[in-house]
Amino acid sequence: MMMFQSKPRTLFSPILSLFFLFFFLLISFASKIKHHHNHYLHDESLTYLWPLPSQFTSGNHSLSVDPSLTVSVIGNGGVGDFSILNSAFDRYKEIIFKHTGYGFSKGLVRKLRERIGVIPSYHIVTLNIIVHSNIEELKLGVDESYTLQISTANESSVAGDATIEANTVFGALRGLETFSQLCSFDYTTKTVKINKAPWSIQDKPRFAYRGLMLDTSRHYLPINVIKQVIESMSYAKLNVLHWHIIDEQSFPLEIPTYPNLWKGSYTKWERYTVEDAYEIVNFAKMRGINVMAEIDVPGHAESWGAGYPDLWPSPSCREPLDVSKNYTFDVISGILSEMRKIFPFELFHLGGDEVNTDCWRDTSHVKEWLKKQNMTTKDAYEYFVLKAQDIALSKNWSPVNWEETFNTFPSKLHPETVVHNWLGPGVCPKAVAKGFRCIFSNQGVWYLDHLDVPWDEVYTAEPLEGIQKDAEKKLVLGGEVCMWGETADASDVQQTIWPRAAAAAGKHVLPVLLYFTISIPIYKHL
Repeated sequence: MMMFQSKPRTLFSPILSLFFLFFFLLISFASKIKHHHNHYLHDESLTYLWPLPSQFTSGNHSLSVDPSLTVSVIGNGGVGDFSILNSAFDRYKEIIFKHTGYGFSKGLVRKLRERIGVIPSYHIVTLNIIVHSNIEELKLGVDESYTLQISTANESSVAGDATIEANTVFGALRGLETFSQLCSFDYTTKTVKINKAPWSIQDKPRFAYRGLMLDTSRHYLPINVIKQVIESMSYAKLNVLHWHIIDEQSFPLEIPTYPNLWKGSYTKWERYTVEDAYEIVNFAKMRGINVMAEIDVPGHAESWGAGYPDLWPSPSCREPLDVSKNYTFDVISGILSEMRKIFPFELFHLGGDEVNTDCWRDTSHVKEWLKKQNMTTKDAYEYFVLKAQDIALSKNWSPVNWEETFNTFPSKLHPETVVHNWLGPGVCPKAVAKGFRCIFSNQGVWYLDHLDVPWDEVYTAEPLEGIQKDAEKKLVLGGEVCMWGETADASDVQQTIWPRAAAAAGKHVLPVLLYFTISIPIYKHL
């Protein structure tokens, strides 16, 4: 596939990306809103929450927030070691108070004000977090619900109160994100305020799987750029990074058992060590994000043969991988064994899309093997996919496959298979009707490299479209926007992902019809 190199640009930081996200969506939607809503543009007390919580009420008061805000985390057994939450609080505090001198020796400005006798009082001085479970295991379907209560001063206290309550640390993380969005900097008073208090928010995601796919094969992305993407995902409450690490163009990941595989990388500088991959997985977990890895077999694997040419059917016909050799499946098993040590998430993507079997038909030894096995090339495609599934299942993974596998041999797929839609609408209804789980990524609306798709079409796409039965709706794990890398590299990947990925993120909380029945909140947040 032809590579497209982009002109160098300044990398977006996650915070700048988030600002751009909100600004773009606000301006875009403003151009479509009715004239009599124009006065909302000039209301500086509006609060911008995204995704919109599933339930909330607000008031008309403003509360100031102490730049020396502290956190009190209480778990099941009292005060515990909540490393994920404590780290998150430090990150969010830096974001919330970035204009107040927080980053300038973390409180030096406040100390200077105290020395000259300026000691302001604040309504919110402590953020209380109550977590009902000390377990920090991140799994598909982990409880991410939370409540957030922001109360105003009353007769017994001049201070307000801010409390997040959640069943898990990951629900509390989502509450922290919402709390940070409630906080806005007042450039007149130079203080951080929470407007429209008191707030009462009850929130939970609509789907367990809220994903973004990142392709690092077509263009290599440095570790810091991948981290920027993960950081910005947390702002939109996305919770799965689908890491499309390897494809026909390059094999950048270290596999110690087969050390020559990453000879398929572009250069020796464009590689990910085992330690790099560990770092990405841990960085994501600290933000409540799982990492689902993918090797796309058998059709997108030409780069494998750069280090092990025997994986090709022939030097002149390099993909799909050679179906006739046990060696091919030994290598796949070795790769998955190494990757299982790195990626704890229970889903693993095996690809299976766009398989052109001409090489199998035209290569003499593969053709002879097919004849002995009494197989057509279509049968061999099924054989390969099912054998790869068995390998993944033996490593305690549930296999995810692109929809072509379901479209071609649905009755043969393992019952644990997750069908990943991409070609168009209508696949998830068919998949869940047969008892399979499904992920929605219709390329017509949720492929971010399709630059001609506007954000409102991304937003109005419905993962449950065409599914009527409640039992079948539950089989739709959620959706995923896909950032394919043919035309995006480190210079512009963030700008291409956002803001449209945020439009999709909104669908993971509430269906679109409910949003449009509350016109002012959607206007405020878009």
